[in-house]
Amino acid sequence: MRQGAVRVLRRGVAAVVVAALVLAPWTVDDYTVALLARTLALGLVAVSVALLTGVAGLPTLGQTAPYAAGAYASAVVGSHLTDVGLVHLAVAAAAGAALAAVTVPLVVSARGVVLLMITLAVGELAVTVVGRWRSVTGGTDGLAGVAASRPLWGRPVLATDRARYLYTLVVVAVLVGVVLLVLRTRVGLLLRAGRDDEARLRASGHRVPVHVAGVHLAAGAVAGAAGSLLVVAQQFVSPADFGFDTSALLLLGVVIGGTASVGGALVGAALVVAARDWLFGVLPGQAPLVLGLAFVAAVYLLPDGGRRPAVRGRLLPVVPARRPAPDRPTPTGVRA
Repeated sequence: MRQGAVRVLRRGVAAVVVAALVLAPWTVDDYTVALLARTLALGLVAVSVALLTGVAGLPTLGQTAPYAAGAYASAVVGSHLTDVGLVHLAVAAAAGAALAAVTVPLVVSARGVVLLMITLAVGELAVTVVGRWRSVTGGTDGLAGVAASRPLWGRPVLATDRARYLYTLVVVAVLVGVVLLVLRTRVGLLLRAGRDDEARLRASGHRVPVHVAGVHLAAGAVAGAAGSLLVVAQQFVSPADFGFDTSALLLLGVVIGGTASVGGALVGAALVVAARDWLFGVLPGQAPLVLGLAFVAAVYLLPDGGRRPAVRGRLLPVVPARRPAPDRPTPTGVRA
């Protein structure tokens, strides 16, 4: 009965959140609508982080790398080839997956804190590359004045904040729905099985490296698509959108929302972004410090995002529990 009530409560909350997102363009100002569109794009990256960290048990701080690849690929295509958003999405997803494919040899056999450091290095390397490749990315100045896109051939250009937000909302809803459907199939079961007991999955004859590579590519494609939505939302892209602070915000949002929850990742990312923007106004210059403290608190208070531990390879060594002393017979022959 209790689980049923929790399930009903979750569905009710989800319905309220969806209704609020749909009605937002008609109830808030244009600045807030634009901020919500950027938050949705970042939330989609958080979904890719949850897919890797919570579902597959592969902790990551590097999803900003395919995010950046998708954003710049979308901006370049939009500026020189076509203004069709569907094409931008496809190109951005392909760019994110391609970057993930390049890094597969680095992550396919790494686990735990080693994997976390590798992905962090990949993310920082990507920021360095886009900051120096001025001929394509505009360097640290970024790419400004990206032309407005249209969702499909023959459709009007997304010329207003409301139109761009609704387009972003529809794309995020579709992609999250696809991810949830896939996770309900045998693929999702295999990923969770590898997360919970990789050695047993190997022993049963499954090719674990193939599963790891596949989920890494899929998460890269999702993050790349999010990069395209970022360009649509703000019509500008720069290396500052993909720094370490963004990676930390994403991981914090996933931890708060639940590491194995796709919907929770979206909500957690939204809460963290809202808190960051609010803190920038209330505590100028101190927001990173407060968010860092919030991350530490979340790790200690919610070490697994409210769920069981879900990481392949432990981040810290396990101290074996002390075995209880065996019972010894008393002089009368009765065990104590």
